[in-house]
Order: sequence, then structure tokens, then C-alpha cells
Amino acid sequence: MARLRQVSKADRERSKASAAFATDIDGYIGFLDLERGLSPHTLSGYQTDLDQCAKFLARHGAADWRNVTAGEVEAWIHSLGGTDYTVASLARKLTALRGLSRHLVREELRGEDFTELLTGPKIARRIPGTLTETEVERLLAAPVGGDPISLRDRAILELFYSSGLRVSELGGLMLQQIDLKEGFLRVFGKGSKERVVPVGGRAVAALETYITAARGHFVKPKKTGSAIFLSERGTAISRKMLWVIVKKYAKRAGIEKPVKPHLLRHSFATHLLGGGADLRAIQEMLGHANLATTQIYTAVEEKRLIDQHTKFHPRNKAAQPRNRAHGTGENP
Repeated sequence: MARLRQVSKADRERSKASAAFATDIDGYIGFLDLERGLSPHTLSGYQTDLDQCAKFLARHGAADWRNVTAGEVEAWIHSLGGTDYTVASLARKLTALRGLSRHLVREELRGEDFTELLTGPKIARRIPGTLTETEVERLLAAPVGGDPISLRDRAILELFYSSGLRVSELGGLMLQQIDLKEGFLRVFGKGSKERVVPVGGRAVAALETYITAARGHFVKPKKTGSAIFLSERGTAISRKMLWVIVKKYAKRAGIEKPVKPHLLRHSFATHLLGGGADLRAIQEMLGHANLATTQIYTAVEEKRLIDQHTKFHPRNKAAQPRNRAHGTGENP
């Protein structure tokens, strides 16, 4: 009986600790939502990461974030080492934790940052895949016909490639955000930051045709708002449906590499850079906060040049068989 009371008391202590941790997590997530304007997807990821860390700390005797030590947090990170988490997932967990710690210091709920001396896993930056210009042409030509779905899908693909939008940005695009006469649109990207993005001539033409001749087919009373791209139900087209559309036409175009909306964004940036566009201009169009993020495309261009040199320069070709017509190794 005494043992049962002991267990019960320990459980109550853990429950109190969990509540104390949760209060500060909620405050931090609210701050990120209201002040930083982070996406619901990012907020959900941070919430999950911090809840996971809080449960570990509470199980190991920590009372709350305000008294947690660097050693306790390091123990949590070490505990994840043998799991199936990717390096990127582990880095995100540490990013969430660092953000919370700094928030507590700013709010004067802690005196020091308990993550200051922690080191996270290094992420090897992968060179993004791209489509060739020929593959893009085939993809954009894949929606054939003048029916509403083909007109909508053609406009979607043209705009993806013309403006390098993220899938969430294109899906959430409203009629009032686009100026077809001047050839640009205003989009709200990560952190609710507004940017102006040019729209090319062919994309403008495809959008005009869709809006005037096809969008009305999808409009449903009391369901349809001002979203440009609509589903058969009359609501704004979903991220999932945009993925389906891109993959459908990639298959129809006979493109063997895996194609998703973000690949069109990569292709947009890579082809602009290859054509001589300024890196800072590409940064602005993509909505990257940091130029270093955009610079990954220079690696794509460098690789393309190296591949071209390797393939076509005569000194890179396999050595020709030596001429033995006269019994010597010399050319005739």
C-alpha cells in the first residue's frame, strides 16, 4: 500500500512538471504565431518537438523550463542518437529548443540561455534537382484541350514555372493579389512577408484564359471565395491536389525523374541563373530571407557546367586506340 502511494505521488509530481513545461511552450508557440507569423505546419512541428523534450525532462526529474540545465537538455539530445530521426529532424528539434530558451531569456523568465553551448548535427546541403528546359516544355504542353480542368491545370503549371512560387503560395493565391495587365503578383510567403513576383507572358496568357473561360465552371454558391485556383467542389485547391496535378502531367509528359511542385521552383531559379539573372534578384523573387539559401543554385549551375565540360571537351573523351598500321605507336 505504501508503495502504491509512492507511485501515485511520483505520478502527481510528473503531472505538475508537465503542466509547468506546457505553459511556457504554449506561450512560445503563441509568440511565434502572432509575432513571427510562422506557418501552421512549422508551429505544429515545434510544438511536437518541445512536447517530446518536456516529457523526457519531466520523467528525469526536471521541474520546468525555467530551471532546466544544459546537461539535462544534452541528455535528451543524446537519447535521440540511436533513433530513426534524420539529421534534418534532429536539427529542427534543436532549433525549436534554442528558440524557446532565447524566448524565456527575452521575457526575463530565465537568466541565461541553456542551449548556448549545445552543438547540433551538421546538415549536408543537397544540390536541388531540376528539370531541363526541354523537360519543362514537355510538362507545360501536357495539359491538352480547352475544357475547364485542362485550362486550370495549364495555368497552374505555367505559373509554378514562371514565378517560382511555393505550393502553399500558389494554392492560397487570391484574385486581388494578381495584376495581369502589369504582369506581376503580390504573394505572402514565410513569416507573412509580402513580396512582388513577376509573371511571364505565357503564364499571363494562360491565367487570363483560365479566369475568363474556365474558373466560372468551378464556382459554387456559398462555397467559393476569391481564391484563383478552385477544386471541383468550388473551394480553394489544396496542396495535396497541386501535387497530384504536377505528378499527373509529368507522367503524361514521359518525365522519368520524380516531379513535384518544388522541383518547378528549383527549375525556375536554376534556369534564371543559367540565363544570367542576378542572384539577389532571384533571392527576392523566391522570398529567401538569407542569400546563402539562394546560393545553393550556383552549385547547380557549376555542376551543369562541369558535366558539359566532361561530356564535350575533346581532352575528356576516352583515349583513342593507338595506330599500329606501321608497327609503331606513332600516328601516320
